[in-house]
Amino acid sequence: MKSKIIGGLGFFGAMAVLAVFAMPTYRQGEPSIAGRTAPDFALELNGKQTRLRDLKGKVVLLDFWATWCPPCVEETPALIELHRRIADRGGLVLGVSLDDDQSAYENFLKEHNINFPTYRDSSKAIAANYGTSMYPEAYLIGRDGRIARKVVGPQDWTSPDFLAAFDTLLKAQ
Repeated sequence: MKSKIIGGLGFFGAMAVLAVFAMPTYRQGEPSIAGRTAPDFALELNGKQTRLRDLKGKVVLLDFWATWCPPCVEETPALIELHRRIADRGGLVLGVSLDDDQSAYENFLKEHNINFPTYRDSSKAIAANYGTSMYPEAYLIGRDGRIARKVVGPQDWTSPDFLAAFDTLLKAQ
């Protein structure tokens, strides 16, 4: 009888831990990093060397993705639409691809008519610096260069909740 009670308590304890990790607020909020300055990195955009800090003054959705990642491919249309909606208001989607294969990366950009700036980081050093290990993973960065939110997993970036978050950041000076 005692072993059944202990086993039952262990089972319910394990389920409680899983429930906490599965909660959207745990996976999508990451309040521990909100307010931190986004780690800077060098990248090449449109044939020019630049740094993330050079984008200060813009609202940036920094999205880590790869062509071999089905959830990344799934959210691509929403990222394209989001970029279209925020680009003329001082926002942008910045994709960082973790692809090793240059041709797969280039073909994906053409096939999906990617309208936002992207950079291929085959070393995966940028993602590692952000602590990113699941893809897709994104960081919403305010005009001040600080992380407002970390989001794990594919999203509908055009949902009312996300659009409201972007509107708030885009209105901030």
